[in-house]
Amino acid sequence: MKSNRCLIAAVVVGLIVTAGSRGQEFPKPGPEHEMLKKMEGTWDAKMTGMGMESKGTMVYKMELGGLFLTSTFEGDFGGQKFTGKGFDGYDSMKKKFVGVWVDSMSFSPMMMEGTYDKDKKQLTMTGEGPGLDGKPTKHKMVTEFKDADTMIMNMFMGDTKDPGFTIVFTRKK
Repeated sequence: MKSNRCLIAAVVVGLIVTAGSRGQEFPKPGPEHEMLKKMEGTWDAKMTGMGMESKGTMVYKMELGGLFLTSTFEGDFGGQKFTGKGFDGYDSMKKKFVGVWVDSMSFSPMMMEGTYDKDKKQLTMTGEGPGLDGKPTKHKMVTEFKDADTMIMNMFMGDTKDPGFTIVFTRKK
């Protein structure tokens, strides 16, 4: 066990020295990260869909040098306790927003990427994650930023034209 820690420490030091010797700088947050940073804070969440209504709380925080927005959700879903965690950032090589979501109702993460439309104030992410049956399913998430304190997120699953569920987020004051 001790030898594994020493090996990991040596690899990390080697990576740092190698990056420094090449003159590479660590990435710095850009305007896309500033857009994500506006979501920082605690939000009430009201979800409707699939014949149910649920409530919860989402906490957003910029971390990892301002490169990723972490999210932590706690609430209920169909009368059961539900928790989830996410990481969202901007991949400057892909020129796309990227995200991963994991929660207490699935074994697999949902991986997504997408773009932000400044005129519509909408972040649209697409990808794949577990469906209601547990099998891999296409997902499309459209988040509209109504104002600084209100976001509406619609989640589409499969090839449907109607959202499977909608979450209205209201910033806690």
